[in-house]
Amino acid sequence: MLKQFLNLKLSQKLSPQQIQLMKLIQLPTQAFEQRLKEEMNENPALETGNEEEDFDKEEYDDAEYDDYEDNENINTEEINIDEYLSNDETPDYKTQVNNYSEEERESPLAAPVSFHQDLINQLNTFILNDEEREIAEFLVGSIDDMGYIRRSIQDIVDDMAFTQGVYTDEKSVEKMMNVIHELEPSGVGARDLQECLLLQLKHKTPTEYVAMATDIIENQYDAFIKKHYDKLIQKYNVSNEQLKKAIHEIEKLNPKPGGAFTGNNKITENVVPDFAIRIVDGELELTLNGRNAPALHVSKDYQEMMQTYKESRDKSNSQKDAVQFIKQKLDSAKWFIDAIRQRQETLYVTMNAIMHYQEEYFLDGDDTKMKPMILKDIADLVGLDISTVSRVANSKYVETPYGTKLIKEFFSEAMKNDQGEDVSTLEIKKILQNTIEEEDKHKPLPDDRLAEILKEKGYPIARRTIAKYRELLDIPVARMRKKM
Repeated sequence: MLKQFLNLKLSQKLSPQQIQLMKLIQLPTQAFEQRLKEEMNENPALETGNEEEDFDKEEYDDAEYDDYEDNENINTEEINIDEYLSNDETPDYKTQVNNYSEEERESPLAAPVSFHQDLINQLNTFILNDEEREIAEFLVGSIDDMGYIRRSIQDIVDDMAFTQGVYTDEKSVEKMMNVIHELEPSGVGARDLQECLLLQLKHKTPTEYVAMATDIIENQYDAFIKKHYDKLIQKYNVSNEQLKKAIHEIEKLNPKPGGAFTGNNKITENVVPDFAIRIVDGELELTLNGRNAPALHVSKDYQEMMQTYKESRDKSNSQKDAVQFIKQKLDSAKWFIDAIRQRQETLYVTMNAIMHYQEEYFLDGDDTKMKPMILKDIADLVGLDISTVSRVANSKYVETPYGTKLIKEFFSEAMKNDQGEDVSTLEIKKILQNTIEEEDKHKPLPDDRLAEILKEKGYPIARRTIAKYRELLDIPVARMRKKM
């Protein structure tokens, strides 16, 4: 028997407009500009001015945007488009296809030669038969972006047979591997770091110390990577200074030869600060990048079109469809302008709260004065949801008197010092980093000794916590920090 029952459930859902607003808030300046361009291309009822000014709270409160409140409730049943479409006063420039000057034309850019294409071009200087060239080109295709071939010879032989229909043997592949090793940059095509270093040393001008460095990498590699310098001095019967010069030859080598190729480097995206903090007469001053506050307004042409339709008495179904389309574009344009204004205010009030929360740091620039701060602290101050604060802090930068900083770096957990006071984990990491930088590199401090030193400075933390923070700071263990 089919049972029926009522189930009362309360649910909360975001409207499409709210979802879009959240997405806008999350965008950093450059991504926001791209989103703005897309909206401008999609919505002809949205127009922008030429002036861009830095946004601050007072300017935001006084800002005026063109709107179409009077047209908001226009009844599409009372609108006609004939009068507007018959207007013959359209400027000539609006009908031109190429409406820009010669100076505005974009010049074509030459496509950069890729890393792998450069290696193929170098292969063309070698005299190879068809089979050898196929093997060599396959090997080039197997090189990763760091310049290594991280596959065994047998795997390459099998792969060529299955994917290329080229049947060869390990001896032939090894022969072409030696050809690859002659290509620039030196070390490319190596199968591991040891081979990479050896290839580069063999391309260097032979000297006493290059020869010693080569022998160390070839025969004493394990002792070298573990920095057992005493064993190396005893093995080669040399002085500390002589070994130091040989080690210096190794330190000059590039462990990632592929990364040295400029054509292979990814385009570095310039960091555009979303905010700027300055100190004026001992007070902090916050501004929002003017590129986040474009001068937008609803197209007057579209508003006039709507008014023309309203005053017309002639009506038809096609005209009503056109009017509905125009009204949708006007609604969309008005919403987008309102969303941008909300975005500006949300960004400003959130960063303003962060600035005042970390006022002592921004006035002084000392990382040890950074207060512990979590998302909830700022959310409570500004009355926003934690997720909204997270979106503001995500991928956005602020320009300070001490450099451009990623906003999320100002957030950290709290720990107790020996006085029972809350201190930021950023402060502890900074002190740990300074302690390691000041250590004797001939006798680096192990983690347990670092824990003792921080405890003496008033930060009682465990050795395993020291190891955790050291790894977060990308600092190796004591043995690997040892220098000659």
